[in-house]
Amino acid sequence: MSAHLVFEHAPLGSIIEFNDGTPRPPERHRKKLQAWLERNNRGRLIRKRGKTMVGYTDIPAEITLHMQDIGSRSVIVMRVLRSFSVNTDLSFSIVERPAAGSVLVLERPGPDAELVHVGDNGQDAEEWLTRHGYPNAVLKEVTADEAAADVVEGRTAA
Repeated sequence: MSAHLVFEHAPLGSIIEFNDGTPRPPERHRKKLQAWLERNNRGRLIRKRGKTMVGYTDIPAEITLHMQDIGSRSVIVMRVLRSFSVNTDLSFSIVERPAAGSVLVLERPGPDAELVHVGDNGQDAEEWLTRHGYPNAVLKEVTADEAAADVVEGRTAA
């Protein structure tokens, strides 16, 4: 599936896998493996930004994946994010969608909101929010109807 289809159909919080179709190099080739992992990996979909115009230049829509957190114990020092234009040559697939009943914590309201946490339920999301302090955060529950719509429309994760 293309990045454009992920942009259109994958909900925030989905686990997205991307690849360029090349085979994985052996573990002993560390530099080749590291380069391969740059174009063949997976992450959680946290943001969708629509097409914009800056002056006379069109900037295509893009998706952003959360790859990993770097830190120790409970202190996160750096979040690793990857953004992809919908025009990228990579192939994408939806590995997992957020479960029905889970709650998405978005940093702000609106169409360009960024996902900061996926809670198992409303209480879990509220508790996380009190510890991490996002003053404009919005909670959005994933309903069973949304999960069922994906199956009915033929967009199952596997």
